[in-house]
Amino acid sequence: MKKLLAFVLACELQLWAQAADPCPMHKEHMDAAQHQAEVEKHGNEAMGFPQDKTTHHFRLAADGGTIEVAANEDNDKQNRDAIRSHLTHIATMFANGDFSAPMFIHGEVPPGVPVMKERRAQISYSYEELAGGGAVRMRTNDREALKAIHEFLRFQIEEHRTGDRTE
Repeated sequence: MKKLLAFVLACELQLWAQAADPCPMHKEHMDAAQHQAEVEKHGNEAMGFPQDKTTHHFRLAADGGTIEVAANEDNDKQNRDAIRSHLTHIATMFANGDFSAPMFIHGEVPPGVPVMKERRAQISYSYEELAGGGAVRMRTNDREALKAIHEFLRFQIEEHRTGDRTE
């Protein structure tokens, strides 16, 4: 009887301990949630449109890649126009080696940015209007610049949780 009682007590203690700390990575999850909230807040401020009413895609290409943003609702002209204004500005900023917007949004220098700045003469940036928003197309023939663009876009995919494929 004593063994059964000890076993039940041990089981109860184990269940209580699990309930007190249900997730061994709780702090990491909370830090990630806090970071994501900061990215969205800073994104709203820097981009001029709400992140929850728009969809971002970051696409890698053999010669560079594309940043695409569209309003979630077809009739959302306000956010569509804000997206177009922002991306037009981003294409110009990036061409000038100014990556202050993504650095503000993410709170760090995104991977690839130092090389993209250094090799900006080998990268072309162009804005393209899309039905619900717009896109910034990055192109290069330079191997190091291409690697940097892909690093930058992969980082964006992870940070914005777009679900885009990285290859």
